[in-house]
Amino acid sequence: MGCMLILGATSDMARAVARRFAGEGWSLILAARNTALLERLSKDIQVRTGREVVSVSFDVLDTDSHKAFWENLSERPDAVFCAVGYLGDQKLAEKDFSQVQRIVLTNYVGILSILNLAAREFETNRKGLIIVVSSVAGERGRQSNYFYGSAKAGLTAYLSGLRNRLSPAHVQVLTVQPGFVMTAMTQNMKLPPLLTAQPDEVAEDILRAVKKGKDVIYTKWFWRYIMGLIRLIPEKLFKRLKL
Repeated sequence: MGCMLILGATSDMARAVARRFAGEGWSLILAARNTALLERLSKDIQVRTGREVVSVSFDVLDTDSHKAFWENLSERPDAVFCAVGYLGDQKLAEKDFSQVQRIVLTNYVGILSILNLAAREFETNRKGLIIVVSSVAGERGRQSNYFYGSAKAGLTAYLSGLRNRLSPAHVQVLTVQPGFVMTAMTQNMKLPPLLTAQPDEVAEDILRAVKKGKDVIYTKWFWRYIMGLIRLIPEKLFKRLKL
């Protein structure tokens, strides 16, 4: 299959994707800040699947290090999966701009920094796969998380433009738009069970979408229609809603 670089590899969603793609025959490079956890994760996947799995330190906020990180990878990636994300604290961000910076740098600026390097190489090679987890939160700003949502909105727009640019070079760019997902990031939130996906479900949706050559997926699938309805709410009414 090839080699997949997984950014933010210690997240629940990334772990599920790593196991699923390794099971399909991909070798993996797992990248995140927590190298001790990465080592354990690498060994676990290697034992379960028999695929080659290596781990490497990566800090999405340290954009000055990204070029050296990309150039020094032990194997040239054929695909990049990015699950980097930081929900942040909306109320704190309203008072403390450093929280805003962390949200935007993690969910947008840092991701663009590393993806630009991957895009350039894949475009030159005229092949490649880029999969990025955005969020339905970016489809309409809501008072409960508009800092996070605005960063995800920017990321979604970036991926749309990147897909447009790389399509002639036969590079697939897949935007993943999850709704509620049961992960460590959402563990303190009261999520509606019927609307909430498990990480393994998301991983299966992503694998299926890659095989079908899709550009954008919502997971669970019905979030496409939920967000379609939310986008149709007139602004006069929407601004009165407590969302």
